[in-house]
Amino acid sequence: GVSERLHQSVVVENRGGAGGNIAAGLVARANPDGYTVLVTTTALAINATLHQNNPFKIDDFTTVAIAASSPEALVTNPKNPAKDLAEFVKSMKGKPITFGSAGVGSGSHVEAEFFFKELAKVPATHIPFQGGAPAINATLGNQIDLLATTLGGGAAAQIKAGKLKGLGIAAAKRAAVVPDVPTYAEQGFGDFSAASWVGVFAPAKTDPKIVATLNEAILDTIKSPTVQKRLTDIGFDPLSLKQPEAQAMFKSEVDKWGHMVKVLGLSVK
Repeated sequence: GVSERLHQSVVVENRGGAGGNIAAGLVARANPDGYTVLVTTTALAINATLHQNNPFKIDDFTTVAIAASSPEALVTNPKNPAKDLAEFVKSMKGKPITFGSAGVGSGSHVEAEFFFKELAKVPATHIPFQGGAPAINATLGNQIDLLATTLGGGAAAQIKAGKLKGLGIAAAKRAAVVPDVPTYAEQGFGDFSAASWVGVFAPAKTDPKIVATLNEAILDTIKSPTVQKRLTDIGFDPLSLKQPEAQAMFKSEVDKWGHMVKVLGLSVK
């Protein structure tokens, strides 16, 4: 693991709340010595635009690494007759569409809202749930038409088991773990991709040599065949981006999610 490669024990301290903003604010103000880093998700890129009163600015961080990503997906109850997203949208013409996600302002919520408004151009109502499990249960119970989620958030396992039906993924290519689920692009919804990723960030003034050392330790861990298999089996793509590439990806993600948030007019005070 990372601790062996750094010859340093790693302590994980969970600081929940405000969609990850509390933890982000703490790390933004932390001593830039490389000992305090933020492990977070796409939420950091989304919150940069979504939240009006962030306890941080994007420039407060330097990206250490983005280790893995999992495509956003739209799934339904297996009894739904639609074979894919295009067929589902066509079958629902003139009928109210409901889609659920874990919470408001998550990547899955933003991406699905954007899909219906800008790509499918059909009205749909978002139903937020307190977490992924209740949202999946509502889909299984036919209380909502679709579930917006990520493959890595448990959907891949449910699709493989036949408990959920995958209608489409927001990715450039199909996922190896669920090869029968087509991409949005294959179904005529444009060259659109959106994913949830796991990233590591340090305070902006951290010595670049320390950042490079941390990046190497994380990449070495990600490149391990055991870790690669564990990630791909649950619907994640392992990423081996060097620090400048990870920094560039994060900047482009802030822009991409910021565009979606603004188009949808979403905002959290």
